[in-house]
Amino acid sequence: MANATLKASRRDQGGKGAARKLRGTGRIPAVLYGHGDRTESLSLDAHELELLLHGISAENTLIGLDIDGRRTDVLIREIQRHPYRPQVLHVDFLQVHAGETLRLQLPVRLLGTPVGVRDDGGVLDHVLYEVEVECLPGDIPDAADADVSGLHIGESVRVRDLSIPGVTILTDGDLPVASVLAPKTSDEGTEAGATAEPELVRDRRGEEE
Repeated sequence: MANATLKASRRDQGGKGAARKLRGTGRIPAVLYGHGDRTESLSLDAHELELLLHGISAENTLIGLDIDGRRTDVLIREIQRHPYRPQVLHVDFLQVHAGETLRLQLPVRLLGTPVGVRDDGGVLDHVLYEVEVECLPGDIPDAADADVSGLHIGESVRVRDLSIPGVTILTDGDLPVASVLAPKTSDEGTEAGATAEPELVRDRRGEEE
């Protein structure tokens, strides 16, 4: 069952010029495709789309797309954005059929505060932010949860330690998800006499889609 809904309309005209005119009316061009299904050109209300994207995880949320009154379940496969404006330019949807195995990326969500951080002043280093999985449409979870509460300094949670019911994890099981590092010493940047607060999470993403 879809977790979110969005309205769409069919469109006949294609090309960059038609897409620019469409955006000028407050709508966004989109395309719907699927395995063995006819590709459809669509348009979306820009405001409704932005509200939807702010409330879901776009990579793994099943959406009920209402195309001129016809309902179909879809996943977002690609979002094209303007290089410097906060504007969506185009969306690709994948049509989803019941019983069809899907391959998608799940965000990794860390749960708990490690013992090594709470008691020993260590640093929780979040290394892996997504895992690739296979599952049926009805089994898509919100995230891959990793319990880090039992980690001491020098210990890690790896992909093989993740357990997601109804889901097959395709990412290499040996890859680390999160580790607890030793605390920084005064020689590594703490001023003399200053009390350093323990750092809980260091974000290595550095970039957003």
